[in-house]
Amino acid sequence: MKLVDAHCHFDFPQFDGHRFSALDAALSNGIVGLVIPGVRRPDWGRVQETALAHSGLYYCLGIHPWFVDEHSIADLESLEQILGSRPERCVGIGECGLDRLRGDMSAQYPWFESQIELASKLGFPLIIHSVKAHDEVHATLKRGSWGGRALLHGFSGSYQQATKLVGQGCFIGVGGVITHPRARKTRDTVARLPLESLVLETDAPDMAPEGVEAGANSPVYLRRIFECLSEIRSEKPDLLASVLFANTQLLYGQSLW
Repeated sequence: MKLVDAHCHFDFPQFDGHRFSALDAALSNGIVGLVIPGVRRPDWGRVQETALAHSGLYYCLGIHPWFVDEHSIADLESLEQILGSRPERCVGIGECGLDRLRGDMSAQYPWFESQIELASKLGFPLIIHSVKAHDEVHATLKRGSWGGRALLHGFSGSYQQATKLVGQGCFIGVGGVITHPRARKTRDTVARLPLESLVLETDAPDMAPEGVEAGANSPVYLRRIFECLSEIRSEKPDLLASVLFANTQLLYGQSLW
């Protein structure tokens, strides 16, 4: 059984001093790799260095909606230049997107639209952050004639919203939220969606599963999310793991692990 954490902030300082032990613990639980998204230009170098320092780790670069005010057009130009060089182990653009609960969405739109355009131009998948903005994300992808692959990470919307996003080329990220019994809407959604549309993620150190302290999430808990998903969907673990692994490979467009 091979599991991949499709979205994990493994470069964050919370892992300083124990990255190797965290990776060893994850490996012992069947996690063979993970993908680290970038959220702001000052962190891109750290994201890249973290991925390249460990086998099985890949990364993405992007500008997160929380940090758009920190950036300029020059940063988008730099992003295009970096990605255009096809750096080693860089497999996507993001984390980018829209967030209704933090910042001004009208200010976020141009940055999201620019990264959609760049991903289309360069053929990279998108890693999308969407909070209370699933309909707006879908409309923006459609308006930008998006025809590639994307990860709608940390999904917590309705089945209808998820179906529309899947139809627009998105995989739905399944994370720690499904381990919380109160998350009935999200659990119902991931139970009903086509298995071929799902990938696993932790968003560590955030989005902690039930029983894990906030901010203390880790790739090792991906196995717990997997087991919960298997229970919710009444799927045989071996089949579920095989399809989720194939989905992650398809999302990132190459055989990485």
